[in-house]
Amino acid sequence: MHLLVQTANDVPPFKGPTIDEFFPPVVLFAGSPFEMNRIMLIRVFAVVVLLLVFWLGTRRLKVVPSRGQSLIEMALDFVRVSIAEDLLGKKDGRRFLPLISTIFFMVFTMNLMSIIPGANVAGTSVIGVPLLLAVIAYVAFIYAGVKKHPAGFFKNALFPPGVPLPLYVLITPIEFVSTFLVRPFTLTLRLMMNMVVGHLLLVLFFTGTTWFLLESPGLFKLFAVGTFAFGFAFTVFEILIILLQAYIFALLTTVYIQLALAEEH
Repeated sequence: MHLLVQTANDVPPFKGPTIDEFFPPVVLFAGSPFEMNRIMLIRVFAVVVLLLVFWLGTRRLKVVPSRGQSLIEMALDFVRVSIAEDLLGKKDGRRFLPLISTIFFMVFTMNLMSIIPGANVAGTSVIGVPLLLAVIAYVAFIYAGVKKHPAGFFKNALFPPGVPLPLYVLITPIEFVSTFLVRPFTLTLRLMMNMVVGHLLLVLFFTGTTWFLLESPGLFKLFAVGTFAFGFAFTVFEILIILLQAYIFALLTTVYIQLALAEEH
């Protein structure tokens, strides 16, 4: 009995993931305005990879496309047809396509880092990048509305036509909060929290697998099979979430631009 207790006490406790993983120590340029931690390096790497892929895929465009050019064209056509032109029409869809495509592929690449060995965390899992992209989407929404309806955009957004005058006391504050305050925050939090939860789940399962294999006694090591299976399943599911979050962010940006361009404004 004493031996069993001693063996159990010798097993290191399992340490699950914590929120501290999203605030790693500085690794470069400490104390300067350009200091970088691991997540910042992952963001830079993601941007470099994205630029490199598009440069390699488009540097020698041909009438009969190569395999790389075909993949780039398919991806761009997906954004153009399924998001931009489907909601904004051909004219406005092509006008805003560079912005919508940039948002889609940037979010996708940053998210993809969460399942890349050696990175294992999304560049969008800390608020900076999601907030920046949400602000860009918000500015595009305001720009599109003011450009299309310079005299009536804010008026019609805050004072919807056809509402009885006394109700504006209630309707206008609601419209202001929902249209001009809530949208950028919902864009930011939806993307960030999905990536945070996905990372924590994957770390939990694969850390558990390592702990069961290397630290747990006896037959408890068999639990590693289950944690690994769950980790693999959630990795596949995370790939779907990565693509879905990029699509949703680009889609909502396009929807907001569409609302700004609507004739009722």
